[in-house]
Amino acid sequence: MEVCNYKHEEIDEVKLYKELGGVLPKINTLDDLINQLHAAFESNSVNIELIHYMMQSYKSNPLDWRKYAKFDRYRYTRNLVDIGNGKYNLMILCWGEGHGSAIHDHANSHCFMKMLDGSLEEIRFAWPEGDGEKLKEIRRTRLAPNDVCYINDSMGLHRMENPSHVDGAISLHLYCPPYSKCTVFNQNTGQTSTATVTFWSMYGKRKTKSVEEISAPEDN
Repeated sequence: MEVCNYKHEEIDEVKLYKELGGVLPKINTLDDLINQLHAAFESNSVNIELIHYMMQSYKSNPLDWRKYAKFDRYRYTRNLVDIGNGKYNLMILCWGEGHGSAIHDHANSHCFMKMLDGSLEEIRFAWPEGDGEKLKEIRRTRLAPNDVCYINDSMGLHRMENPSHVDGAISLHLYCPPYSKCTVFNQNTGQTSTATVTFWSMYGKRKTKSVEEISAPEDN
């Protein structure tokens, strides 16, 4: 699968409208979003700006995603919603009070995140230039419900965290292509390790934990 080069979070809707022949997808529900994603990913050449537009167009409605929103008291959870015929993963992440990910890359994948409920903070870092180098923070962004952010490896690394010690947070993530492992980083030393991407639940049903899942370092 090929994807167009896309590095910015601004969407030129007029340009996209013309590229799509004067028709933009209408997305009112999570099912609408999934159906439109399936249509977009039928092609081997995917317009990433269109995917961003779709994620942005969906307006969070708890009636759509409540059955996927499953929390764990000790760490954030990944809950699989759709596998997109193997071309992407769509998942809902649930963050308890103060939960956060490790600093991580995205394994050469495109990563979209949309806030469904609560608030998260994205802390973005530059790639380390040498061994043993402390990671340099380059940006912090607070995300509120219906905000969308995008990152790929050319844009750096990031960490996501729920800054609230009172309220949980829920976010919708799309990774294309999907990946099973990524690299996590120690902020002070730049030291790396490999993290396995696991799901707490799949299609609304709880998965049985494996030893690998229990011992895996946190990623996103």
